[in-house]
Amino acid sequence: MTANSNADLASHLTAVKNEERRFENAFQGVARMVLENNIEKVVVNGKTTYDFSIFREGRKHVIGMYDEINSFVSYVKDAAEGGSSKEMAYVLVGEPGNGKTFFVEFLCACYRQFLSQDGNRKYTFRFKNMDQFGEYGRIKSVESQTYEDPMVLAMNLFDDRNETREYLAKTFGFTEDEIETFYEDYRPLGACSGYIWNDIRAHTDGKIDEMLKYVEIIPVPLTESLGTVTGKYPAKDKITSSAVDLLGEESIQRLLHITDTNNPYRFDLRRGALARVAGGGIHFSDEIYKNKKDLVQVYLGVIQNRSIEIDGYKWPIDTLIVATSNNSEFNRFLSEKEEAPIVDRCRICYVSHNTNYKLQRQLTAYAIGSESRTTINRDDLHQDPNLNYAASVAVVLTRLPASEKLTPIETMKLGAGEVAGEKSIKTLAEVIDTLNQEPDITKRFGQRGLGQRNLGRAIQLLVEGSETNEGQCMFAYDVYTSLERIILDYVSEANDRTKYLEDVKIAKGLYRERIMTEMFNAYMDEPLAIRKDVMNYVNMIIGIDAENLGPDKMWKYKDPQTGELRALKIDERYVKSVEERLGLKTEEQRETFRTSIRKIYGQKISVDPNYDFMDNLELVKAVTDVRLKSDIAGAGSLIGALANRTNEENQKLYDRMVETMLGKLGYCRTCAQKTIEYFCTQEDEN
Repeated sequence: MTANSNADLASHLTAVKNEERRFENAFQGVARMVLENNIEKVVVNGKTTYDFSIFREGRKHVIGMYDEINSFVSYVKDAAEGGSSKEMAYVLVGEPGNGKTFFVEFLCACYRQFLSQDGNRKYTFRFKNMDQFGEYGRIKSVESQTYEDPMVLAMNLFDDRNETREYLAKTFGFTEDEIETFYEDYRPLGACSGYIWNDIRAHTDGKIDEMLKYVEIIPVPLTESLGTVTGKYPAKDKITSSAVDLLGEESIQRLLHITDTNNPYRFDLRRGALARVAGGGIHFSDEIYKNKKDLVQVYLGVIQNRSIEIDGYKWPIDTLIVATSNNSEFNRFLSEKEEAPIVDRCRICYVSHNTNYKLQRQLTAYAIGSESRTTINRDDLHQDPNLNYAASVAVVLTRLPASEKLTPIETMKLGAGEVAGEKSIKTLAEVIDTLNQEPDITKRFGQRGLGQRNLGRAIQLLVEGSETNEGQCMFAYDVYTSLERIILDYVSEANDRTKYLEDVKIAKGLYRERIMTEMFNAYMDEPLAIRKDVMNYVNMIIGIDAENLGPDKMWKYKDPQTGELRALKIDERYVKSVEERLGLKTEEQRETFRTSIRKIYGQKISVDPNYDFMDNLELVKAVTDVRLKSDIAGAGSLIGALANRTNEENQKLYDRMVETMLGKLGYCRTCAQKTIEYFCTQEDEN
């Protein structure tokens, strides 16, 4: 073999010396993968935290989970820097359907992608021409069973460690510091590699150049279906699972060739899930505490010692172990006091449901599906523009625990970083801190509620309904019926059921307010009519005390979005009407409210010039009511006009509004008519 063929140990070591290839453990690899990407600071529930861009890339990426991701990254970073985390497994514990498995599988996919790039690839070695030895029968080549790194072989070339260090320095020009860095991650060769290397030493009379002729360097296969580099072990039932699935067993086929019964190569480690990820991979144990006790005991040894042990033989492994478990299974495991050592070896991270309704909209989009939906008759199925909002708000409300300090709507809005009247984000942070002191995990913030799978079921029920198929449209209001059905069918605890049904009622009230706004936009024949009126009110109360305000009440201001000068006529009657609708009777109350709006404006516009106050539901509702009243003598008369279309004028108004909804607001004829019909009823009035 020529020295430049890149398949011998010498050329691999030269590539490491030239920084073309790397020698790093699993923790260092994962940490580098995460930290080399963009990192941003974000505020979540009133606390500053970090957001790692690697988890936010791709068509279907991780949504939310800020605390959990931060916890995972700090765990990996600590282990990469030699901290105590390297002797622990990372376990995600939480309710079903909150994204634990999705997160781990996404991480594994990122890692495989990362290792497929040049400079990040993992390599291993195999011994060739073994049939010359006579003791291996027809076995011609033996690959390292645990995908050991060629650097591990390089650090074990001679029995004497000092001799090895001298050889590496003299032959390849490694400095003392570089060799020291390698040996910080020193591992002995696995039982079979060490045994065969000794055989080769005996066969060649210890001549290192001759010995190295038997070594070939190969890349570790990255095929997902082989379970190499990233492997998953799902909990199996009590009868079929055994330690063999994790560690491997004696191979009858190999015993037919190997004459020396002491040879550890008679054990086939690749039969187990661990050996396939032992070369700097990620082992994912799904529902780890569902396994029977003896298997969990096997994990205990593997997590602590980072080695596979069979019949006294040892194979050191380099693996990041990530596991998941649901709350009930974990609590059952905790209650068995004798299992404490295992929990002691785990870094537990409690995963909560997503409680930000704005982020939930992306998760709801996953549940609805990105493909174009069709009816039973294969006709296109339209999606009501309010469907995502309706479903997201309802499921998020079920996940918010009751609190004396905040109403469910206030909690929801603060959780999404919105304005909630007088209540500040500090109140929410206090509520979360208090709840997170609970010893019972399920009582903590965001731990209970309808999960993603329940939302998926609700969408399925909606799609299979006869009304949906007949009207060829997924009408938003129907999702509440589906959610109620899911709550009754799938939520076993009576208290939870009652709370969730109450939350769905609150969600209906919010949907009602949204429809009021939508109808006004349709009436005005403009998608952003309400937004303009809300901003007009805000600009009027800012300009109402301006020094340069003339008798004509015209006020010039600079638009923060475009930077242009704008003129606005301040209409005091309009301002007062809005404030009356808000229940502000006295001059003092009005001034306090105006000051709070100006304060919000000052804080928000500097950060986000496009901020439009549309999250301030009370203000939006008041503006909608005033405009409906001034334009068409009250919402009541618009309802009357739309409900009673016996005269030509009312019919024209109805047709015009439907046309606007179809052309500008994204409705189809079915959901436009159903939405108008719903608007004309008095249902869900708050």
